[in-house]
Amino acid sequence: QVQLEEAGGGLVQVGGSLRLACAASGPTSRGYPMGWFRQARAKDLEVVAAISWSGGSTYYADSVKGRFTISRDNAKNTVYLQMNSLKPEDTAVYYCAADPALLSTVMAGLAYDFYYWGQGTQVTVSS
Repeated sequence: QVQLEEAGGGLVQVGGSLRLACAASGPTSRGYPMGWFRQARAKDLEVVAAISWSGGSTYYADSVKGRFTISRDNAKNTVYLQMNSLKPEDTAVYYCAADPALLSTVMAGLAYDFYYWGQGTQVTVSS
């Protein structure tokens, strides 16, 4: 079993920055690709970014390329999402997920049927 806990959301002005963190815990929490997803009000869940266990492979949604950076610290079992140049359309609840097939799934555009999800953290970008 893996538990995921997000932190770092909040209210920020347009053009500002936030860093989200997702801490994984549990006896099988190591070794998984992880990713960030978001769901805005009345919209579908969408992938934001994903990263392999080693950190050597990453994926970004087109809407965040050049603005967001995903990284991980395996010693701390934590994945980060650095969000810069935030826009009002980035407003959403952000979730982290972990699954052995996560990176391949998002790259293939398949459904996000992942084993482990966090509770989510709200990000609000005000104009």
